[in-house]
Amino acid sequence: MKLQPDKSSSLTIHAYGPGWIEVNGEKFSHSLTVSSLAGAVPEKWAVSQFGALKAEDFEPLANSGAELVIFGSGQRLRFPQPIWLAPLIARGIGLETMDTAAACRTYNILASEGRKVVVALLLET
Repeated sequence: MKLQPDKSSSLTIHAYGPGWIEVNGEKFSHSLTVSSLAGAVPEKWAVSQFGALKAEDFEPLANSGAELVIFGSGQRLRFPQPIWLAPLIARGIGLETMDTAAACRTYNILASEGRKVVVALLLET
């Protein structure tokens, strides 16, 4: 039996650090969303501060076709207000919150398993 690692066709987060994230070799210095769905590309998420978040910021995530959304809340763990999650709750989509570094690692694991997952990564300016 020949063993080979599974190769994922989804986007992969290769590296991250304070103020930047690298997805498939491209470095980003703004908040972004990354999806494991076929044909997806990293998209700018127009959020620059945790305190400025609102339900409208989560609406595109609810419409993404994902079964799970991971929210990377920045350099430290901060939970979103329940009202912000209304679009996700209305569609029965699960949300996990963690700091951005943990969200990057968790996304890669779930995407490599073939899960329909979107990660929203907050990089505060």
